[in-house]
Amino acid sequence: RSHFGSSRKRCCTAIIGGPAMTELTQKEDDIQKMLVCKSHVGTKNLDSKMASYVHKRTVDGIHIINIGKTWEKIQVAARIVAAIENPDDVMVVSQRPYGSRAVLKFSQYVGASPVAGRWTPGALTNYVTLKFKEPRLLITTDPRTDSQAIRESAYMGIPVIALCDTDSPTRYVDCAIPVNNKGKESIALVYWLLAPPPPSFCGTLPPS
Repeated sequence: RSHFGSSRKRCCTAIIGGPAMTELTQKEDDIQKMLVCKSHVGTKNLDSKMASYVHKRTVDGIHIINIGKTWEKIQVAARIVAAIENPDDVMVVSQRPYGSRAVLKFSQYVGASPVAGRWTPGALTNYVTLKFKEPRLLITTDPRTDSQAIRESAYMGIPVIALCDTDSPTRYVDCAIPVNNKGKESIALVYWLLAPPPPSFCGTLPPS
């Protein structure tokens, strides 16, 4: 029985294409998690720069985010994070209370520098301050509440990854992840998907 099962598995892998099927399954699994966490549920307001990420508008006026584009942008953001050799050069910011725990957990496992809570003005531009840092990458939970951090990053030429809802401003944001950034489950899931970059991103293992 086990021999027949393994033979059939090898046959299916050869027909379907092996790694491609695994990637497709991983994408479907991630999308199912995002649907459960309501990562696709936007707001009633819509920023013009976020219109291309909206799938439709419900009868109640809620904009629904295209979850496929969300997954694609998460993959892009994960590759950007993996490209930073020293994890401590990645600064993760969240002034939103629901995002603070996710930021702290992400930083704990990745080794990034967390800023959960109030942002100290001049943390990236004024070298005299005690909390002055020079990160190579900034990740923000909400471009609206974290606008000061994004603005200072623009002054210093630091690339920015941001979790953007349908009503979020995208000025100075280099990589916008279209997602519900109001729900704590949605925020936690995105950081979870960004936290453990596959070894293939870093070049230590082949994509298969």
